[in-house]
Amino acid sequence: MRDRVATLVQGRRERLTRALGRPLEDPVSEPSPLTEEARRHLLEDAQDLYWNELEWENLTEEEATDGAPLSELTFPGLLAFVRGLLLTEVNPDALAPAEPRPQVVEDILRFLGGRIVELEEGLSAPDDDDDVDQLRTERDTTDRLLDLVLYLYHGLDAAKVEALEAPRPH
Repeated sequence: MRDRVATLVQGRRERLTRALGRPLEDPVSEPSPLTEEARRHLLEDAQDLYWNELEWENLTEEEATDGAPLSELTFPGLLAFVRGLLLTEVNPDALAPAEPRPQVVEDILRFLGGRIVELEEGLSAPDDDDDVDQLRTERDTTDRLLDLVLYLYHGLDAAKVEALEAPRPH
């Protein structure tokens, strides 16, 4: 499964590179110590946000528009967490310096890719007790979330994202 996840995430990056017509920029990363335990803890925090926000959406369907939830509204905490992990500048009165953690965002991308693969597998061979509509909604929402995290990771501003997502004339 790890190969499928890596292929999925790399494929998204290649699609973005082609659409932009230039290589993607990697985030600035100052060498700072991050133990494996701290890295794992940050990933677990991100996973908890994902599961909690997804469950809240499943319970309330607050962010659903035309039947499909908007990932931007479904996962505000996770997206804010990712922005915080990529923060390179802080206000002058901040109590601590910015310490970007792009390696943790890479871990989050792998987690999201893994979820998409799991959901695809569930859709291709659903169990009797699986809610196929919910699996499809979770897959689509997580798929969109993966793109949003990639946009943040590679520093794409709102104008670039809008251009990438604009419908293409036939």
